Amino acid sequence: MIIFINSAIDLKIFSPREPIGILILLLGLIFTGMIFYIIYAVSTNKESLEDKKIRTKKEFLQQEKIGKLFPKKK
Repeated sequence: MIIFINSAIDLKIFSPREPIGILILLLGLIFTGMIFYIIYAVSTNKESLEDKKIRTKKEFLQQEKIGKLFPKKK
């Protein structure tokens, strides 16, 4: 037995022609756009300038440590 609960809210206010429905559609479009932008940004793997600086500094420190462990013989 299915019981339908009468709600005080008229569900027609959520239709796409009402202001709340339009707002919901716009928020959905913005959210979807953000998701696609995040997927695009992750798939292109763009490094920020700060990331590049940190990576080059780590590589430089690694080369220094290797140079100390294995000095060149003269």
